[in-house]
Amino acid sequence: MPEPTGMPEPADANVLEVRGLRRGFGEVVAVDDVSFVVPEGGSLGVVGESGSGKTTTARIIVGLERADAGEIQVRGRPRTARVRGRAQRLARAREVQMVFQDPYLSLDPRTSVASVLRETLRLHFPGTDHARRVRELLDQVGLGTRAADALPRQLSGGQRQRVAIARALAVEPAVLVLDEAVAALDVSVQAQILNLLADIRERTPIGYLFITHDLGVVRRVTDDVIVMRHGAVVEAGATADVLAAPAHPYTRLLLDSVPHPGWDPERIAAARRALA
Repeated sequence: MPEPTGMPEPADANVLEVRGLRRGFGEVVAVDDVSFVVPEGGSLGVVGESGSGKTTTARIIVGLERADAGEIQVRGRPRTARVRGRAQRLARAREVQMVFQDPYLSLDPRTSVASVLRETLRLHFPGTDHARRVRELLDQVGLGTRAADALPRQLSGGQRQRVAIARALAVEPAVLVLDEAVAALDVSVQAQILNLLADIRERTPIGYLFITHDLGVVRRVTDDVIVMRHGAVVEAGATADVLAAPAHPYTRLLLDSVPHPGWDPERIAAARRALA
């Protein structure tokens, strides 16, 4: 269990609130006044093409980038303020965890699955029963103890992603950020991982933030969606409503760009030029 922080948990329905986020790189504004919320147990999709600002937004929320302006709150507590001391830094790290597109790059190739999880637990929760918790985590992500001694190279892509998810869940985060987390997987394996994430969400109060260009993923696993273009949010709403009746031309372009019967690449190219 997490170490006590001395602060009561706020009674807040949103696990994540982002207000007025902005980040520039020289003359380029990568994130421009972005705001959204993720409720407890909710799942929000952030959609856009490369260069839309969605990954920079995710990196700011996790703490891998600094915002120029704006506010981030996790469970009602500001995340943008500086923290001091090892305990506070670890507590902040536990709040938001990230699962990347390629789990092989984020796993030590020399370290077994069980060792990866034990190291995480020793760092954040010293003095607890790590062996029992490792077994629980492996069961939670559908690996079981047979995978405990395996090295990353001995696992399939889907199994490695399950390990990455288990490591993120080990610290009991409020928010799990998934940055194109199934994009590199075969379609059948994608379905397995998305089903796993849905099962976890049913059993825990965790909130998901899905960063993706794949509207099929958004349709399947998110409650709400924001669409980003040139760093700004151009459309937001319930996923079913936005995908069924998109209001912004860019959202319509994204939907039309998915190959389907009667798909016309020339018409889509013309629509893209008109939006430029």
